[in-house]
Amino acid sequence: MGVSVFLPVRRGSERVIRKNTRKFAGFEGGLLELKLLQLKKLEGIEEIIVSTNDENCQNIGLSYQKEIQNLKVIKRPEKLGNSATNLKDLIQYAGEVSKSEDILWTHVTSPFCDLPIYQKAVKLFNENRKLGYDSLISGRDYKEFLFDKCTGEIVNNPTNLDWPRTQDLSDWFEINNGIFLTTRANFKRGKRVGAKPYLMEMGKINSLDVDYEEDFFLAELIYERFYR
Repeated sequence: MGVSVFLPVRRGSERVIRKNTRKFAGFEGGLLELKLLQLKKLEGIEEIIVSTNDENCQNIGLSYQKEIQNLKVIKRPEKLGNSATNLKDLIQYAGEVSKSEDILWTHVTSPFCDLPIYQKAVKLFNENRKLGYDSLISGRDYKEFLFDKCTGEIVNNPTNLDWPRTQDLSDWFEINNGIFLTTRANFKRGKRVGAKPYLMEMGKINSLDVDYEEDFFLAELIYERFYR
């Protein structure tokens, strides 16, 4: 059963200017170029869709079409490419433009969610759907204190202690936005997570999501140190 990869990259990042395409760790095409190089070796993929309303992203994607035969660069409607866009509308759009029965939604802002992790995700999804799971999301176990500023209480404290041990905190799962994998039917309903998702754990570095300027700086340092 084939998989479509949906890669949304829009124009107008507010917190990190041009975060998708600015030079990153020697890659002139930035995080988008790095992500395409990671995905091009992923087996069992019917298509890789770059969905964008940004001209720079379009040009970078088009420059790789000869190298990545199943790469499609689709110009996204402007109504689906701004900060006010309803995410559900974009999820439904992904279901409409993709052709495979399953869709893997990922982001260029997850630079360390790389080829082995994508391979593992597809494998785990196919194995666990036989057990009744209808989707897969990536993230990491969260065992840190969450303090409610309104109530003045630790919200993930299942004990009667004011300050429990970290290992005694509730079992939470922090979604890292690296992978959302489910059926195209779910996407067309505006859902990239089904009723029974399989939670795929990733490490702290692999979970890094470039959302702020310091994330970009940190990601470059990590890439140069461990991935170059």
